[in-house]
Amino acid sequence: MSRLYGSIEPSVVDEDMLQKAVEEQGPKEEAGRIAKAEGIDFKDVLQLRLDFRNILKIDNLWQFVNLTMLQLDNNIIEKIEGLEMLVNLVWLDLSFNNIEAIEGLDSLVKLEDLSLYNNRIPQIENMDALEKLQVLSLGNNILTSLENKEIAAVKYQDDIDDLKRSENLILTKLKEESEKNKELEYHKAAFVEYLNSSFLFESMYAEDVESEKLSLIPGVAGLLETYKSKCTAVCQNIFEYGLNHHEKREAEEQIFSECLQEAINENQELGVQKIKDNENKAIELYSEIQHISDTEIIAVKIEQIGTEISHLKETLMTLEIQLVDQLEEIIKDFERNTSDMASTFIETVQGYMAQIRDFENHHNEKLLEIAISTLEKIGKGIFDEDIPDDVRMLFIDKDTIVNAVAASHDIHLLKIDNLEDDLITKINSLG
Repeated sequence: MSRLYGSIEPSVVDEDMLQKAVEEQGPKEEAGRIAKAEGIDFKDVLQLRLDFRNILKIDNLWQFVNLTMLQLDNNIIEKIEGLEMLVNLVWLDLSFNNIEAIEGLDSLVKLEDLSLYNNRIPQIENMDALEKLQVLSLGNNILTSLENKEIAAVKYQDDIDDLKRSENLILTKLKEESEKNKELEYHKAAFVEYLNSSFLFESMYAEDVESEKLSLIPGVAGLLETYKSKCTAVCQNIFEYGLNHHEKREAEEQIFSECLQEAINENQELGVQKIKDNENKAIELYSEIQHISDTEIIAVKIEQIGTEISHLKETLMTLEIQLVDQLEEIIKDFERNTSDMASTFIETVQGYMAQIRDFENHHNEKLLEIAISTLEKIGKGIFDEDIPDDVRMLFIDKDTIVNAVAASHDIHLLKIDNLEDDLITKINSLG
């Protein structure tokens, strides 16, 4: 359980040991040479390894005030001490030592991970100050008291439960994100990403400075909600049609691939059979030649073999030409089908986008009516609604409010046009 002194002289943590450890674990090559020449300030060190150094006593660490990780495992330390100034320590490894008591940790209020594995600790004590401690390793000690074990279990069970809950939440979140990303990639492959939402409507108003002011005019909020609902519904139709088109496209590609492979396989099988037939005839002729002594007859047989080989070449060339013609026909059918599907997709998109433009034009007309009516009420002094000053500034005259509505309308139409162009460009890439 404990480590023995052995033949190596026990050591104390001193300036020479610390300087050497910092240099070994610090920057390398040119950066290391510069750091060594200029000197490394112990206050800048965040992590320090002092393992396997036969350390008997912890000392001289007071300068490492910003240290967050300290590794002191596999030494012969008997007492936890000299850590008072390490108030920023988060991770501390004191495993495989000869420690007999938990002490000297009161100032380590930020400590989250503490390993005291494989020591001589008989009981759990002096840990009330470690409120942030999440991981505690006390295995292979001499905790013979069942009471101590139960106290430890009760004391840290809440932390363990919290860690398990956090881990489950993280795993669930990662799984959800993975599924969302997978779904988004499929939507992108179908060219309809984000169209199953109010994405288009939100994008129209994201860069529309005037729309925020116009929306505060009494009566406009309800108009906007109606427009948003209609616009989103049409985008949902495009989304569903796009997914359906993508499924048909994939099915068409699968059929195309199967037809290609089937044609190639059939052609190869015929070719192999022709070659085998030719080989069998050649073997028969060679067998006959071996039993013939008449040179004239042998010459005839050899000529016959040559004729068979020529016929085989012609047959294989014919099969190759037939395969090329067949593949060309399969490819033409596939291109024709996919082109027809793409054309139908484009026509459908254009039809839906025309609906959205109609909604935009209708919305613009209604908005202008409300704006002009508001202007007239303000002019007659019968408008008593409370609106912000920057909105009221739009009603200086008719031109100002008309221009504001027109500017908003132009931005919306541009967004609609851009989405349509983008969709058509992507669909055309399939052809």
